[in-house]
Amino acid sequence: MTKPIQRKKPLGEKEESSTINKQGQQSKDTSSLFKALVTSLLWIIFIFFITSQLITESWTWGYEGKWTNINNYIPRKETVISEEQLMRYDGTDSRLPIYIAIDGDVYDVSTGSGWYAPGGSYHHFAGRDAARAYVTGCFKEHITHDLRGLTNDQLKGIEHWKKFYQNHRSYFRVGRVLHPPIDDSTPIPTLCASATKQKPTGK
Repeated sequence: MTKPIQRKKPLGEKEESSTINKQGQQSKDTSSLFKALVTSLLWIIFIFFITSQLITESWTWGYEGKWTNINNYIPRKETVISEEQLMRYDGTDSRLPIYIAIDGDVYDVSTGSGWYAPGGSYHHFAGRDAARAYVTGCFKEHITHDLRGLTNDQLKGIEHWKKFYQNHRSYFRVGRVLHPPIDDSTPIPTLCASATKQKPTGK
């Protein structure tokens, strides 16, 4: 003999109202908790920056580099230019930004115009890929991207300078320069008499 199926008794008006009230209260509790968490987070962020300013007189605890460089957060299409086009950005035209290139990577160094514009100590790097000169110190003879004949330490030095520009607080990468292939039959640039192991302190 089959057992009769008991149907659930429909909720009365009072029971239904009580259920709705409980659900509403749970929603309010969840909303209040979320607001409390957001408020706490905002206070923590506020205290973090205020304390940084009071102790280090900066908003970022004295850190200045890639992560505080606003230019790294601006979406931009990578620029690919020729050597001839790169030379236009050597600081002689004040309407154009100043570019330098190192091992094919092009960086905007306009904020360092005092160093890279005409008359600046590093103007010989502006508008060119002078990767070799960065590690030989031959700032006249080695204004070239030709890396043939460099030692492993010198190649590591070039990587060091690439990271310097990549992680700079205001310089930023804009793209690449296209170099024509180097003819292996051409002589390797000779070392200058005043060669040093590395370019002077970065700016």
